[in-house]
Amino acid sequence: MPSMETSGTALDADWPGACRAAATALRGILRDAPRTRERAVETGQRGEGGDRTLVIDRCAEDAVFAQLDLLHAAGHRFTAVSEERGEVGYGGGPVRVVIDPIDGSLNAKRLMSPVALSIAVADGPTMADVAFGFVHDFGTGEEWTATRGGGAFLDGVALDPALPERRGRSGKLELLGVEVADPRWIAASIDALQQQTERVRVLGAISITICQVAAARLDAMVSLRRCRAVDAAAAQLIVREAGGHVAFPLCPGGPLSAPLDVEPHSHIVCARSPETLAALAAIGT
Repeated sequence: MPSMETSGTALDADWPGACRAAATALRGILRDAPRTRERAVETGQRGEGGDRTLVIDRCAEDAVFAQLDLLHAAGHRFTAVSEERGEVGYGGGPVRVVIDPIDGSLNAKRLMSPVALSIAVADGPTMADVAFGFVHDFGTGEEWTATRGGGAFLDGVALDPALPERRGRSGKLELLGVEVADPRWIAASIDALQQQTERVRVLGAISITICQVAAARLDAMVSLRRCRAVDAAAAQLIVREAGGHVAFPLCPGGPLSAPLDVEPHSHIVCARSPETLAALAAIGT
């Protein structure tokens, strides 16, 4: 994997190393809570993203922030944006680190896959500014990474930007990833989905669903409701560096103008072609 560009800022830190160290710690946290009754324990609080915080969520976030503490102690300045804690200052500066310690918390609680760690590093406030993305899938053990302008990698092997989407005999997409928790939103979008795809898959972790588009395992994906930056920031860079296309259609400043904060501003659409991206952009709210 190419190294991060040298900038004289926190972009120069060893982000791949920090992310892998955090993933190792999280793997231990999940291993030490092997049953649903342990993973379902709540802290009694809600995170900045609005969800009820599980003990494993808090432990996972602590593990990631331990790595951020080490980077800050080494002299790097940045602002962390996390699902549970919101914005946390590490000396300021333009670099933002966007973290979802456990993407797929319900899957984790129910002992299902996928469950992922997602970390993005940006030198500005929007999705367009993400310079490094890291997603670790604890179910498969796969590591997805990308550097801006340097390509995307799966377990260190470059993903092919020329991978096409697949369509069935009907002319529709063969397989579309859909992310939504509430079946009412599927019902509201069913006609549009039927027009675009032959089959859908709901994985329950936005970052992993996006990464499947990067490897052309899914032909496209759409979240039927607005997603948060912590869920998508890393993976959207991975799919773009793998030759795919991404849009946050409800953000007025352009397809990649979604802010890197904890608020859900827009649904996300990812596709292997710009034509499919445009066709899917109207699905979701």
